[in-house]
Formats: sequence, C-alpha cells, structure tokens
Amino acid sequence: MSVPPAPSVPALPILTAPTAAGKTALALQLAAQHDLEIIAADAFTVYRGLSIGTAKPSAAEREAAPHHLLDVADVHEEYDVARYVREAEAAIRGVLARGNIPLVVGGTGFYLSALTRGLPLTPPSEPELRAEVEAELAARGLDALLADMAAANPAEAARMERNPRRVVRALEVYRRTGRFPGEFGRTQPAFSYQVTAFTCPAAELEGRIEQRVGAMLAQGWPDEAAWLAAQLDPETLPRPTAWQALGYREALAVWRGELTAQDAQQAITLATRQYAKRQLTWARTQLSATPVSPAQATESLTAQLAQWRAARPS
Repeated sequence: MSVPPAPSVPALPILTAPTAAGKTALALQLAAQHDLEIIAADAFTVYRGLSIGTAKPSAAEREAAPHHLLDVADVHEEYDVARYVREAEAAIRGVLARGNIPLVVGGTGFYLSALTRGLPLTPPSEPELRAEVEAELAARGLDALLADMAAANPAEAARMERNPRRVVRALEVYRRTGRFPGEFGRTQPAFSYQVTAFTCPAAELEGRIEQRVGAMLAQGWPDEAAWLAAQLDPETLPRPTAWQALGYREALAVWRGELTAQDAQQAITLATRQYAKRQLTWARTQLSATPVSPAQATESLTAQLAQWRAARPS
C-alpha cells in the first residue's frame, strides 16, 4: 500500500536528553501549555509489560497528554528501527490531521537519527549468513566481533553501542557486500525536524540516575524482570531485543537471590551513567544538537512551538 505524501509543515520539534535528565517532565510541562501529542522515541517503552525498568510514563502522565508508540509490541517481537519510523511517521500524520503539534520525545539515538536522516538502504537479511554470525557471537563473544568491526571501520563499530543484535546485522551485511550498514545511502525522511537536546550538570545527573534506579528496584523491578524471563529466555543468543534494556539482567539476579538490591543498584547505576554519556555524544555527533540546560531547552522549545503554531496550516 502506498503511503500518502507528508503534508507541508514546519520543522517538527524533537526533545532529547540522557536518561533520568527529566525528558518526560519537561514534555508534560510543554504539553500543558500547547496542543501537543507526544511521540515516544524509546527502543524499550514500545514493549508491553516493561514499565518499571524502562521508566515508562505512568497512567496519570499519559492522561495529561496523549502519548504514541508506547505498548505497541509484545516482548517476543523483534521491534526494529524500520518499524519504528513507519509507525512514528503514521502517528505524526494523525496528530497533524487532528490539528495538534507532534513532539517527539526520547533518548534512543538511532531511532531519532532514522527519523531525521532516513533509514539506511541496506539489503535484506540472509538467514544462513546471519545464523553463522550468531554462532560466532556465541563462540567468540561480543568484544571479539566489535574488534573485527573496529579494524575495518572504527566509526561503525562505535555506532553499534555494544548492541549484539546490531553487531550481528552489521557483520552479516559487511560479509556479503564489503560495506557496513552505515555506508549505504538512506531513504528520504517524511518530515523535517528541529532537535533540542538538554542535560543536567554531571554530578546532578549522576545523582538522579542513582536515585531513580533505587526507586525502580524498590517499586518491583525484580518481579518485572522475572516476568520477562518467564516470557523470554534471557540466555538466547543473540540476546532478544527486550533483554537488551539496561538493568533487567541485574534486576533478575536480585529476584533470583544472586545479587543484593544494593549491588544491583550500583551496577545498573554505573551502566546507566555510561549510557547517558553515549546519549550525549550521539546528540552532538549524529543529531547535530548541542545539549543545553533544562531552562534553555524550555525557552528554545517554547519559542519554536510559538513559531510552529503561527506557521501551522489551518
């Protein structure tokens, strides 16, 4: 089925920030002042059943402003970036048709890159070769495969963000074509976007991360991880997409009695801090957005939304 062309509209606003910086709170603040509908850009809040460990917006927050692209997939599904772009653009068209403003909010960098720059025109998967790479991942480990990639293309290896599924796909394509996915051309984005990125001072962000991880563990994250393990084996290789969400393996270890909650909090906090640094790097290098303070982001987005409203087709 052909997709109708996108309406001619001003650049759409994107709000991004590292995890725990306060994206949801700022988005809701803006939604209370404008006719906004929020398009989530998160690789794991798409999954039904993953709520505590993904810091998914609560029922009350979803009532405060319409949200899209939450709870749209089962944990058994391999939800990928191509599906995200397709569904996000469809959601954006729906928001525009209702006369409202879509605000894309999230921290999954490669989702945002695909929206703003288009999808890579990589060839379809070849199951036999993919199985060979998966077996190699199981035998040699992720670091060895990333080292192979880095020897050929360091930038492409860094772009993988240590995601086993993406590494398998990239090596499959490279071994077939001699090129990595990032070296192919891209589709034309359906819309233009203006990205606003923000962050907190480093010490404040680290404290927010630690506090949030502790709260999520206390709120039942280990039980949620146990539920996920009952649905999907965490030892499958390459690791299922849902099990690539930060902290779920540690939360499961707490449920099993293999880790104390305190040790899990320390491990998850460290991994999340490292991820937050990668998110900031992605914003600068891949989204061409220099992170500003929360106050500056609020001011910038408020001005953009006012301009958008003035220019919006009636």
